[in-house]
Amino acid sequence: MSVLGGITPASARGVSEGGMGEGIGEGPGGGGAEGPARARKSPTAFRTISEVAEDLHIPQHVLRFWETKFPQLKPLKRGGGRRYYRPEDIGLLRRIGDLLYTQGYTIKGVQRLLREGGLEGVEAAAGTEDLPSEGGYPAEGIDPPEGGDLRACLDELEEISRALKALAAR
Repeated sequence: MSVLGGITPASARGVSEGGMGEGIGEGPGGGGAEGPARARKSPTAFRTISEVAEDLHIPQHVLRFWETKFPQLKPLKRGGGRRYYRPEDIGLLRRIGDLLYTQGYTIKGVQRLLREGGLEGVEAAAGTEDLPSEGGYPAEGIDPPEGGDLRACLDELEEISRALKALAAR
């Protein structure tokens, strides 16, 4: 233990260079296995692309790509092009990531959701993710099949499978 109360000279240097040194409020050892701990920011604070990428577990290049695909994402850009994300941008990124990676939407599908309902539409879709729509068919325009229709579809698929196996055997 140093005279500085658990802050080593290396971590003290990290504090002066950006406030991200280890040991601050966390005792000896800093932020654990993932490296030095980041200083806690207010929930309303703007965040850099590296902070957002780390928090959302989404690579920085993907965040930049999403900015080209979703015009609703408008981080502030300072001198040199450094991005600062507002809390609203981070919420939107979180929703987009959830829709793309968890719920299986395509980029075009998420774009349509945002265009038709704005962020409210995305939040409404995300709010119902655990509750299947009537009959358990969440996709728009798809009616739940009747029992006979489902059987007919299955029979047709089995017939196609048999035909493909016969062709492959030739």
